[in-house]
Amino acid sequence: MKRRNFLKNTAAAGTLLPITLGSHKLHAFGPNSMLGALAKAAAQTDRVLVIIQLNGGNDGLNTLIPTDQYSNLSKVRQNVLISDTKVLGLSGKAGVGLHPAMTGMQTMYNNGLISAVQNVGYPNPNFSHFRSTDIWMSASESNVVEPSGWMGRYLDQVFPGFPTAYPSAAMPDPLAIQIGAGVSLTFMGPDMNMAMAITDPSTFYNLVTGTTDAAPSTPAGKELTYIRTIAQQTQEYGTVIKAAANTGKNLATYPSNNPLADQLKIVAKLIHGGLKTPVYMVSQGGYDTHSAQVDTADTSKGAHATLLQRLSEAIKVFQDDLKLLGVQDRVAGMTFSEFGRRVMSNFSNGTDHGAAAPLFVFGSSVNPGIIGNNPVIPATVSVNDNVPMSFDFRQVYATVLKDWFGLTDSEVKTAMLGKTYQTLPIFKAGSTKLEDFADILSRISLDDPYPNPASGSTNIRFYTDGGQVELRLFDTMGSLIRILAQGKHRSGTHELILDVGGLRPGNYFLQLAQGNQRATRTLVVR
Repeated sequence: MKRRNFLKNTAAAGTLLPITLGSHKLHAFGPNSMLGALAKAAAQTDRVLVIIQLNGGNDGLNTLIPTDQYSNLSKVRQNVLISDTKVLGLSGKAGVGLHPAMTGMQTMYNNGLISAVQNVGYPNPNFSHFRSTDIWMSASESNVVEPSGWMGRYLDQVFPGFPTAYPSAAMPDPLAIQIGAGVSLTFMGPDMNMAMAITDPSTFYNLVTGTTDAAPSTPAGKELTYIRTIAQQTQEYGTVIKAAANTGKNLATYPSNNPLADQLKIVAKLIHGGLKTPVYMVSQGGYDTHSAQVDTADTSKGAHATLLQRLSEAIKVFQDDLKLLGVQDRVAGMTFSEFGRRVMSNFSNGTDHGAAAPLFVFGSSVNPGIIGNNPVIPATVSVNDNVPMSFDFRQVYATVLKDWFGLTDSEVKTAMLGKTYQTLPIFKAGSTKLEDFADILSRISLDDPYPNPASGSTNIRFYTDGGQVELRLFDTMGSLIRILAQGKHRSGTHELILDVGGLRPGNYFLQLAQGNQRATRTLVVR
């Protein structure tokens, strides 16, 4: 293949800018519909979203720790459970706290800079890392393979024909930047990638200094040098990123030996440098803690503690930097992981693939506090038991799109593959107010089923002030077994009888849902 054709075909696959800042590579997202829309919204709102991916499946029960469930947790997590005397308390919130390594995020929470959403997941979870990650990035149902991402789709409808005529005077900067080895599905539009990747910090600094990595002394070395030079010279967004990097500053002191902090340092620098890019994605790996999750001599230490300590200190210094730079009100951050871990620990001092887990949104514009209740841990837990989902992750996405970027309901619906998800009271200026949400939560209740344990049938009683109600039965793997009640219900107490004769013995979860409200109870079948 000729050099010109090679470069043309490579560019068509999406924009990969081998930029390095510090020691991290950056990826810039090229054409993508969702990102285009966000770029337009960012031009109007001047807002930025920073997505932090926790690769591997984070153990939520050892992150945002439900201390009010210790009696039952101590029976099934003896070898990984953090001592309740070491859990970091949260201002104004009893019965829950943070892992002792997360002092930075504890300070942020107590200063009103963190909104935590409990038990986030999706129905019928998939426990494959690759498949579950795709589900989170595409915002699809678990039984649907969707080739586009939740951000990519929206930009496609707002900027039809993109990337023709881009960069433009109105939007001269990348629509999204990912720091990592490539561009994720999150930023894939219906036809093409919308993001730019900066592969590592060293590559970013090569761009800023105008240098290229040395080629190996091989017969193809000259060709490789040529490709690298041409790729750098012809990159449309290279100039504006270099200008932003040269203009931007970091005023906070970032920790050493923390790759996530290195990535966020780049993001802060580019935001301060004037880049109009509305979305950044960074990542931290290592959360697949099947073994050696904790130190056997002290469960508050070990591999998971190191990860959470780096996550916490990276987010804290990043937020401090944004404040010192005077841009903190423009930026919100969000964490996500492809799934949580099982309730019961394993014999290798670790935890296995699970379902729901907490998700954190941070920044000066969030409603501080915790949305949702602690997961309820049954008195008897099997190896397959999971934390039941309280909130669909797509509710968080819809909230970000509507309340942070200011998208219309129809635009949000398009990004969510034609489905509507009720927003959560994450942002101070959001469409759902925290006080309204708390008031609504008191309007439903779900009693413990009786008898429980049940062998033939059990009685279920719930209360609602009236409205659209759905009562669902899940197994411990998070799979939806049956919808017991669905539709508009009058105000008052409602009762039904559930025949459990066809169910396998074990634990199940009953979940009453009405709008953003969730009430969960455990049912044991004998």
